[in-house]
Amino acid sequence: MALESGGTLGMVTPFGLGLAAVGRPGYINLGHAADFADGRDVDAMRARCHTLLDAAWDAGVRHIDAARSYGRAEEFLGDWLRVHPGRREQLAVGSKWGYTYVADWRVDVARHEVKNHSLATLERQWKETLEALGGPPDVYLIHSVTSDSPALHDHALLDGLGRLAETGVRTGLSTSGAHQADVLGQALALGASGPLSAVQATWNVLETSCGAALAQVHAEGWHVALKETVANGRLTQRGDPPAALCGIAARLDVPPDAVAIAAAGAQPATVVLVGASTVDQLESNLAARSIQLTAGDLAALGGMAQPPADYWSERSRLEWN
Repeated sequence: MALESGGTLGMVTPFGLGLAAVGRPGYINLGHAADFADGRDVDAMRARCHTLLDAAWDAGVRHIDAARSYGRAEEFLGDWLRVHPGRREQLAVGSKWGYTYVADWRVDVARHEVKNHSLATLERQWKETLEALGGPPDVYLIHSVTSDSPALHDHALLDGLGRLAETGVRTGLSTSGAHQADVLGQALALGASGPLSAVQATWNVLETSCGAALAQVHAEGWHVALKETVANGRLTQRGDPPAALCGIAARLDVPPDAVAIAAAGAQPATVVLVGASTVDQLESNLAARSIQLTAGDLAALGGMAQPPADYWSERSRLEWN
């Protein structure tokens, strides 16, 4: 399967920084625990988050993504914004609702977050988001809408999102699971008069199944964010990236994660999210901006895609660490 190009073969989509890995002590990224040798108490995580935000800002990153379930990510971001008055209006800030963080700042628990896509959850978490960030985000998404979620058929919830959209916030959904394209099709079927105009979807060279659906909504003016672009570390040197990816990286003298992110950047999208835990990882990710992928590179990378069921089955076995 050949990958789409967004118009040129270089990096054409801006970067954003996702805070999933630095807002709470545990996450499913490969080797996540090793990134926090200096500790994972609240103060240490806040300091790490702020260090990354500073580095991202200095590198020109102007889109930050958080979620209610990312532990204290919204709080950390809100603290950072208050320390740097004047930056908020230069940033696009996105967040998500629908999961509640329940791990109580521990890693060794059976459940880290609980999903509920009800109107009551939206109303409660919207207030929490406003308090944590110090104001509204630009984009607010239903977190992880899958094929079994009732959210897209709940008229009371959709009306609530519509009222929120009328205030100027872009409302939409994030997707995950093997049926992302189907879910996005259901969201698009709500029509231009519906409340949804933004999506955040998993897209990487191993999981390209929603690429055509994302291109369609992007063409219709939706805000499109690509997440998990290095497959939770599987497309980095910590994982076992495909030989073709490593070959391109060796030829270009860049790390494999940068090539994977450059492939995401060639897709029709508004922003490509990276989820670094350290400044070194962020710099490695940002090396994608200097990469010029050829048509042959994109064709080779397109051959890496897995069947969606296989990809998501493997992802489900990743351990919180």
